[in-house]
Amino acid sequence: MTTAATTAIRVLIADDQMMVRQGFTVLLDAEPGIEVVGQAVDGLDAVAKVAELAPDVVLMDIRMPELGGIEATRRITAPAGATVKVLVLTTFDLDEYVYEALRAGASGFLLKDASADELAQAVRVVAAGDALLAPSITKRLIAEFSRMTGAPRAPLKDRVAGLTERETEVLSLIAQGLSNAEIAARLVVAEQTVKTHVGRILVKLGLRDRTQAAVFAYESGLVRPTGY
Repeated sequence: MTTAATTAIRVLIADDQMMVRQGFTVLLDAEPGIEVVGQAVDGLDAVAKVAELAPDVVLMDIRMPELGGIEATRRITAPAGATVKVLVLTTFDLDEYVYEALRAGASGFLLKDASADELAQAVRVVAAGDALLAPSITKRLIAEFSRMTGAPRAPLKDRVAGLTERETEVLSLIAQGLSNAEIAARLVVAEQTVKTHVGRILVKLGLRDRTQAAVFAYESGLVRPTGY
């Protein structure tokens, strides 16, 4: 239960399967500091419900009728000033559609068979925007599909040039799945210093969060995929 001093993370669940929506609703409503404010039956419904309910996080299925999760994610995250975070739901951790969803603006992804604890933690992490979701898996996914996208995109390479040497270094480490604490240890600086660098990187590159920064780093060619 929330109080005046505590604001719950508002969650919208978008999935065309009623059992999935209801199951996630029960699990999340039982978690302190999280409140499910609505359910959407497809992508179009999700876009409308986001405008109506102003959730902090959307749990978004990829394959839905009327409008799929990728396009719905793009419509939800594209408007200037949009702050809602999208957490993509998938059945397989190496799903080609997941990478497209990350490119469209999703902040991370979660397997549908995740435990209640994993689900709640994922919502909190995405809402905070301060770490990649499941770094080992997300990093592998981004690297795998960025390998398939071909040569680095020139406009993105030009944007990297606007970063300082240290900011470029921090961006590279973000793409490798390191947390702020791990980056601070690697660079032998204070964690708050890393947070400052991350904030400046996001502003300079016009990115929403660390996941988008990781995608950018791979697509710009700053970080090259390695074998897994």
